[in-house]
Amino acid sequence: MNPHEHPELDAFLATLRLGTPMSGTVAAIERFGVFVRLDDGPDHPFFPGVGFISFPELSWRRFSDPSDVVQVGQRVTTEFLQYDTWNMEARLSLRATQPDPFQAFADAVAVGQQLRGRITKVVPFGVFVEVADGVEGLAPLPALGQDGDEVVVVVTDIDRERRRVSLIGRG
Repeated sequence: MNPHEHPELDAFLATLRLGTPMSGTVAAIERFGVFVRLDDGPDHPFFPGVGFISFPELSWRRFSDPSDVVQVGQRVTTEFLQYDTWNMEARLSLRATQPDPFQAFADAVAVGQQLRGRITKVVPFGVFVEVADGVEGLAPLPALGQDGDEVVVVVTDIDRERRRVSLIGRG
């Protein structure tokens, strides 16, 4: 899309800065993300909204369907991430407006601590265990059980930067 063909939209998007709060209404949920019709600024010439939220930016928590997080017509307040000059849209984050459950977990839990959790996914190299609301860790094989099983695990590593928790099964 050529910014010169849509100078009003280009000028609006070029003024936005990282972290700027932006409010609007969810206009459409597509297979690749969510469009938001912003309260401020011009309409988009082709898309249902100038704002766009990719699925990873919807929530800190795992979800299977974006409609579990937002609905068309819902009011949202987001943070501006970047101006996507190719699509002439404002890339937004909904999760940036919410507390990160991982950081609270990392503040409260120490390596070596024993926790109870529920297996959320079994993969060839181990199992994912939900050890706190919105926080999953990986325990390597041998598998501890099946999806939904309650298990006891020990925290072996907490990587704040990569938001990863390593676990080991407690027999």
